[in-house]
Amino acid sequence: MDSCQNRTGRSTEMTRKEQQSIDLKFGQNESSTHKIDTQSVATMENNESNMSTRQNSFFPDGGYGWLVVFAATWCNGSIFAIQNSFSILHVMLKVFFADYRVKDTWIGALSMGMVFLCSPLVSMSTDRFGCRATAVGGSLVAFVGLLTGSFAKSLPLQYLTYGLLFGAGCSYSLQPTLVILGQYFQRHLGLANGLVTAGSSLFSVALPVLLEEVLVPLGLERTFQILSVLPLTQAALLGATFRPPPTPECHENTFSGIRIFCVPSYRMWAFGVAIAVLGYFVPYVHLMSFVQEQFEDSEQKEWILLVCIGASSGVGRLVFGHVGDLLPGLNKIYLQAVSFMFLGLASILVPQCLTFEGLVVVCVLLGVCDGCLLTLMAPVAFEVLGVQRASQGIGYLLGLMALPMTAGPPLAGLLHDQLGNYCLAFYLAGVPPLIGGLLLLFIPRMHHHLWASRAEMLPGLYGTKVRAEDSLPSQNIFTDGEPSLNKNEITQL
Repeated sequence: MDSCQNRTGRSTEMTRKEQQSIDLKFGQNESSTHKIDTQSVATMENNESNMSTRQNSFFPDGGYGWLVVFAATWCNGSIFAIQNSFSILHVMLKVFFADYRVKDTWIGALSMGMVFLCSPLVSMSTDRFGCRATAVGGSLVAFVGLLTGSFAKSLPLQYLTYGLLFGAGCSYSLQPTLVILGQYFQRHLGLANGLVTAGSSLFSVALPVLLEEVLVPLGLERTFQILSVLPLTQAALLGATFRPPPTPECHENTFSGIRIFCVPSYRMWAFGVAIAVLGYFVPYVHLMSFVQEQFEDSEQKEWILLVCIGASSGVGRLVFGHVGDLLPGLNKIYLQAVSFMFLGLASILVPQCLTFEGLVVVCVLLGVCDGCLLTLMAPVAFEVLGVQRASQGIGYLLGLMALPMTAGPPLAGLLHDQLGNYCLAFYLAGVPPLIGGLLLLFIPRMHHHLWASRAEMLPGLYGTKVRAEDSLPSQNIFTDGEPSLNKNEITQL
């Protein structure tokens, strides 16, 4: 009996010591908690004060930054103008290669797919080598891809030159332009992004006119050679202007890798967008061929449709960028979801247009939806993941978009070859955006529900309980703030 009591006493003493050890480890006794919280508050206030001073001192917010905006506009404009004008190049490829079936459709789809597929690698390259080196290197690769494409006499070589080299070069030169704007602008960052996206739309309006009226008569080889001047000029501009701003330190991303897919809202958003873009690129590739078949006796100029898409996309970027700023939190996703659904509806309406004027109206709708989607990608990523993780979230999102965007146009071309027309291809191309848009509609509600159900279990940043009714729907409890859990809450979770 005494032996049992001694063992019980020793066990109780050991349990008490273990309890104290655990309490000290998790900082849950009252004195240490108060001390830790006081130190945390003081440290946070000091860091915020220092950060505010650094931001005011090291963000130019104008001056030389506007030269960076000009270079970024040229980069975005030349890349998307060439990519979005592939419908004209597609017609030239059909004439150039006599064995045309569905195979040359893969060239444009592969090029656009590489822009998105390389995005996770571009994020790492930008962090490692900086914006200027990455962007200049990508521009030179894009230049080599277009120039060597002018000498390619077979489809496999076109896959390598225009498809792989040009597409990868576009990816490596495009993404740094998004990153460097955040280094040069703080208060006027929205204005800078708006000018870049809207300015690049001018290229998408002008290039189809240049292609149709000037370059097409010169032939495919001369067209690629002249287009290669754009990325070469881009390399010179980016090399001259993309110097790093005078900032004292680099802000590291502490939530790297595929761990961002542990965030339910991001996971659903990323896969919803990936589903929606399966039919996104189909009109850009097959619209010109459809017009030539549908209105073969018409004297209308097909390139007018691409001009309408480019112009309306620029307007959409400006308008919906401002509208998105007015929508709090994840309510921006509702706007993105509706845009995807209207994009799918527009694709379904293309075969129903019996007049060229009706097709112009549909193309304007396509452009407005396109501008809305592109403008809201980054803001939604910031709302879902927070500031520190948004850049990698965008990179992985673009990577997920690569496969469906690459596969969509060839599948549409295959349907055309089997059926002899584009009707079913455009009908089916409108289905994925509708499905993806419907999925996105559930994200804000799901995000708020997850926050409300777990907010009571998580302490606030300074050790106080957070009530669900006091939380913001856009705040992400899975990544933002990085609150520490006590031992009881760890057991519950």
